[in-house]
Amino acid sequence: MKPHRPEPALLLKKGELSLSGPALKDLMQAVLRKHVPFRFRASGFSMAPFIKDGDVLTVFPVIDSPPGIGDVAAFSHPAGGRLAVHRIVAQNKSGYRLKGDGADDADGMVSQANIIGIVRKVERNGHRVLLGLGPEKILIAFLSVTGLLSHLLRPLWLFFKTLRGVR
Repeated sequence: MKPHRPEPALLLKKGELSLSGPALKDLMQAVLRKHVPFRFRASGFSMAPFIKDGDVLTVFPVIDSPPGIGDVAAFSHPAGGRLAVHRIVAQNKSGYRLKGDGADDADGMVSQANIIGIVRKVERNGHRVLLGLGPEKILIAFLSVTGLLSHLLRPLWLFFKTLRGVR
C-alpha cells in the first residue's frame, strides 16, 4: 500500500504557475528584490497594441538607473495598490505619470517607491515583440500623453480589421 501524499498547494499547468492579484505582485517584488528578472503572462487590454492580452512580459529590477519617459513599468497602482503595467508618460520631483497605451486616462502620479520593475522584453506567440520598447518608446509616450495615440491607432485598427475581413 502506497503512503498517502498530501495534495500540492499550487499546481503547474503546462509549466506555468497561475497567479494573479496580490499574490502575483508579492511574488514579482520578492523575485526582483533578488535582482532576478521576472516573467509573467499579461492580462488585459490597456497596453494594446504594443502589449496584448496573453503576451509574456519580462520585468527587470530597477537597479542601475531610474526609469524614464517611455519605459513600460510594472507598478503598484496608487488607487488600491493593485499590480499594473503601463508606460511612463511624464515625470517630475514627486514621481511618474503612467498611462496605458490603449487607455484614455492616466493613472495619476506614482512615486518611485511604487515602481516595481521595468518591462524589457515582450513575447507574443513565442516571438519577441520589438515595437514599443526601443527608441520609439519616447514618441509613443508623447503621443499617448497628448491623446494623439488613440486617434492614430483607431483608424489603423479599423483599416487592418477591414483588410482581414476582405481575405
